[in-house]
Amino acid sequence: MRGGAQSHLMRCDDGHYYVVKFQNNPQHRRILVNELLGTKLAARLGLPTTPVEIVYVSEDLIRLTPDLCVEMPRTRIPCQAGMQFGSRYPGDPRRLTLHDFLPDKQLMQVENLNDFAGMLAFDKWTCNTNGRQTLFYREPQDGQGPQEERYRTLMIDQGFCFNAGEWNFPDAPLRGLYARNRVYEGVRGRESFGPWLERIEKHMTERVLDERIREIPPEWYGDDLDALLRLAEQLHRRRTKVPELLLAAKNTTRQPFPNWT
Repeated sequence: MRGGAQSHLMRCDDGHYYVVKFQNNPQHRRILVNELLGTKLAARLGLPTTPVEIVYVSEDLIRLTPDLCVEMPRTRIPCQAGMQFGSRYPGDPRRLTLHDFLPDKQLMQVENLNDFAGMLAFDKWTCNTNGRQTLFYREPQDGQGPQEERYRTLMIDQGFCFNAGEWNFPDAPLRGLYARNRVYEGVRGRESFGPWLERIEKHMTERVLDERIREIPPEWYGDDLDALLRLAEQLHRRRTKVPELLLAAKNTTRQPFPNWT
């Protein structure tokens, strides 16, 4: 798969396909923590993510599959066996086509386009230091022909939430924004983010954060539970900071919200 983490598309024993990131990926071991924690928190907010799982990959499978490796500048290193992060592919990859870009006409017809505003609130809260990554797909609905299919978007790749492997929050106005302003044309003001801000402030309790971090395999964070607990504490404190971070994005020369009044 494309991307700096050098993920692999794998079919797992539940019958589904997963995009699997390995512990010894070239970015950082903590990327797996960020993916699992970030995606589960986004899903709890009602944002369009993919189901995620902890995927066990055996030494025998890696030994018998030469392609399960990490390519470095001068060498190839076998992927590490054990518990890995898996993001479910939203269908059969032999039949479902995913797009990372849509022309403007199709983009403006995406059924859940307003979720981009919610995802921006999430990305500001978690300090996603990468641009927002998303995929578009369409699937037939009962009784509809291909010409009536509508696209939907999925928010993927939470690996650079919490500033990747650094686990700090260097906020900057343009971070977390999707590359195209058109997805934010429905934003009319702070009230457009209101439902998402309320969910972050009221639903992301200390108990919720504690439940999520206890699902993470210790080897993903080097058994440094104190660092993970500090991360959760910072996340809890940042909940009320999101409105000012969104306003800072609004006031940049890029002007990502063309209809904010």
